[in-house]
Parts: sequence; structure tokens; C-alpha cells
Amino acid sequence: MAALFLSACSSEPATPDNSEVSDNLPAADTIAEPAEDSAPAIEFASLPEPYNLADFDQGRKTYRLCQSCHTLQEGGPQLVGPNLYGLFGKRIGSSEGFAYSPALQEADFNWTPEELDEWLENPRTYLPGNRMSFAGVRKAEDRTALIAYIMSQTGYAEAP
Repeated sequence: MAALFLSACSSEPATPDNSEVSDNLPAADTIAEPAEDSAPAIEFASLPEPYNLADFDQGRKTYRLCQSCHTLQEGGPQLVGPNLYGLFGKRIGSSEGFAYSPALQEADFNWTPEELDEWLENPRTYLPGNRMSFAGVRKAEDRTALIAYIMSQTGYAEAP
């Protein structure tokens, strides 16, 4: 998926129609809806709003779109996209050992949940010139659940 967000920073050349990576992934709109009666996930209880109310299972399912290009574990490998551990608070395009596109190298912001939400909606238009072959996650509730899942898996801590 994210082939998600940061593979935009991919060291792999983008294909002209961006089909090489995205054809093997399910469409973001095909993610199963969470049960209406699901309670807030205990795994997200320490996260700030609205992420503390997100559905854990929905976040984990949506992350499947990302896992072929990104890892979340501390010290995990770089794939087509960079490892996302410690993402939040980090300057965009700064994971050591990953060859980012010039667009990401020149961008000047730190990753926040809000920045990631905008990026995930449509990486191609959010930062033109990046190499991420991912169309985005259209549904806001899927993005919220995905971001909460990434936060819970990558050592997120709110800034003091």
C-alpha cells in the first residue's frame, strides 16, 4: 500500500503507468468495513484523538496494502519503500540507507499523523515528483485506522 507513502521515495524507478507495483495490490476501496458495533481498540487507547477511537482490525487489514513495500519493525529492512519504524517526528526523506527521490529529498517537513493522512489520500498529488506507485487510501476512516495501526507498531510517542 504504502507502497504506501514512502515508497514514493523508492529507489526503484517508477514505471510510466505505475502499474508494476499497484496491479498486485487490492484496491483501497475494497477494504472490508469494520463491524458497526466494534468498540475502540485497546491497542490504540494511548493514542491521541481521533486515532484512539480507530478500529485495530481495520488498520491491520488496510496495512496489507503497504506491507509489500514497507516494514514497521525497529531495525526492519528497507524494501521498495523505507522502513517506517520511528516515522513520526522524523524529517521526510531522512531514513538512513534509503535512496529517496529528489522530491522527497527537497521536501521540508516532519511526519505527523496529519501529514501522513494527507499523503495517504493521494501521494502523487500531495508531493508531485515522488516515485511511489500507490493511488492512495480514499476513505478517511480507513486512513485513520491505518495511521493508528502504524503509530501503534512504530514506537509513536506524542511530543512533550
